[in-house]
Amino acid sequence: MKPVVFPAEWHSQSGVLVTWPHADTDWFDTLEEVIGCYVAFCKEILKREKLLVVCPEEDEVVKYFTAEEQKNLIISELKSNDTWARDHGPISVFVNRKPTLLDFGFNGWGLKFAANYDNQITQCLFEQEEFKPEVQYTNKINFILEGGSIESDGERTLLTTSQCLLAPNRNQPMTQDEIEEYLKKSLGADRILWLNHGYLAGDDTDSHVDTLARFCDENTIAYVKCNDENDEHFDDLKLMEKELKSFKTPEGKSYRLIPLPMADAVYYDGYRLPATYANFLIINGAVLMPTYASAKDNTAKVQLQKAFPDREIIGIDCRPLIKQHGSLHCVTMQFPKGFL
Repeated sequence: MKPVVFPAEWHSQSGVLVTWPHADTDWFDTLEEVIGCYVAFCKEILKREKLLVVCPEEDEVVKYFTAEEQKNLIISELKSNDTWARDHGPISVFVNRKPTLLDFGFNGWGLKFAANYDNQITQCLFEQEEFKPEVQYTNKINFILEGGSIESDGERTLLTTSQCLLAPNRNQPMTQDEIEEYLKKSLGADRILWLNHGYLAGDDTDSHVDTLARFCDENTIAYVKCNDENDEHFDDLKLMEKELKSFKTPEGKSYRLIPLPMADAVYYDGYRLPATYANFLIINGAVLMPTYASAKDNTAKVQLQKAFPDREIIGIDCRPLIKQHGSLHCVTMQFPKGFL
């Protein structure tokens, strides 16, 4: 058995982390709207597992949830710059079977945005004893790694994008080989599948893989496919699809690929936003899927049901989230069973 195991998202979960929107975040001018979105998906999580919420004031969160829902609710009052828990939250692994929080550095996607408070959240949560007593903490703050930039199949294969992990604003002067070896050692991986193509207009993250292609099980990858030759994404996503078709499982077989429709273009303040159906969240017994009030929402739901036949597919209107260039997976971070 490998000393480090990085569970897949479909691994049985103890809970999900979110960082609540507040007036000092970029949501200040759409706060009521985005909180409505948060309440909707948080209620679905609370039906199935615990929810750990980082927020400035507890009262501003608990008022949205019933007494029954609050039984699964954990509140931690901490400061935050913004709400992208996928990227400032911990990476949860098992080290010699012990649940361990890996606290990688978060620098606002390459120093684009302030992250001084966000970067302290994982350590503060651990110090405040929000986790089970057996949970360990490992400081890896000197290596920049966002949760949205990596996918694990739970079987020692990682999927990522070169555009993000090799970006000059992350871990240079490390080379690709050095970064790969660091990730393998830290996350218990045997191999890394690198996507060199694929992007979404309006994306601040330098092409996080969770906006483009996702493991659904160890042999299945759901990915964004663009069929409109007039769409700016057509050529690059076609090249990404070709890369995915060339990837092999550890057994040497081709992956089962499930195409998700390219979301209809969404604009805000004159700019195209990175709307994507790939930014879904797997939780116990269900998959929460972003929707955008489009006819394609149902197509995406049908496709995801093929990938997750034993889970309920639940649509969440993510039009409020996409206004700040992210979606459902971006604002959440799951904890495997044994952490909360």
